[in-house]
Amino acid sequence: MSKFVLLDRDGVINQDSHDFIKSPDEWRPLDGSLEAIALLNQHGYQIAVITNQSGLARGLFDEAALTQIHAKMRQLVAGHGGKITAIYYCPHGADSTCGCRKPKPGLLLQCAADYQIKLSETVMIGDSYRDLQAGIAAGAKPVLVKTGNGKQTLTEHPNLNIPVFDNLYDAAKHLVSRQ
Repeated sequence: MSKFVLLDRDGVINQDSHDFIKSPDEWRPLDGSLEAIALLNQHGYQIAVITNQSGLARGLFDEAALTQIHAKMRQLVAGHGGKITAIYYCPHGADSTCGCRKPKPGLLLQCAADYQIKLSETVMIGDSYRDLQAGIAAGAKPVLVKTGNGKQTLTEHPNLNIPVFDNLYDAAKHLVSRQ
């Protein structure tokens, strides 16, 4: 049974943008996020990225651009001694009734099936309420980071009874300290 940590992408690993991340040049890692992934890897965790990418449905970028963005992310993570095992994304728009767009749990369930992950023992780290909802719906343990939309999520949902960290590196340090 593999140990995984599931990560949202925009606002958790990289800087988010209201204009969407449309090219590799626009993809910029948040301070400490690449080191956080490497730290988790060093302690036996594999990483899967679970991300909504409605910019595809909106025609803001295409699959080739998304592949290039993810190649840059993987390359920069590797440069810090880390590895992303898998990336799952929903290409549908916000009004879609698909099962893969967070807050629905489809992508997490697909990842769990592909890698025989026990979601009840798996952390889902996100910055938006829909990340937390998807984690809960899939039976995973939700964790909020204050980067990206995290502070706004806390303001809108002040009674969240889940772990909250300043950023991905702090969350990673906490996870590895509990092993």
